Amino acid sequence: MATVFIPTQWRDLTGAIDQVPVEGQSLAQVIAAIEARFPGIRARVLDGEQIAAGLAVSIDGRVNARGLLASVQPTSEIHFLPAIGGG
Repeated sequence: MATVFIPTQWRDLTGAIDQVPVEGQSLAQVIAAIEARFPGIRARVLDGEQIAAGLAVSIDGRVNARGLLASVQPTSEIHFLPAIGGG
């Protein structure tokens, strides 16, 4: 199963869990699986049917440019990288 690392700001939805094993062959499937377990995650990841502005997704150390169609392997590590605000 792929491992999804939950950003600190989202752990209120996961009961402080920081890593979640998830099945899925695409990023869309992974997000759907996380949402089924932790409702509210999808709203933080997506804006409609696209990755939310100000959020990058890294799969196996590479920032994903394919959006929800990105392939996920059983051993993949997925990181959601929210933009950092401030000056």
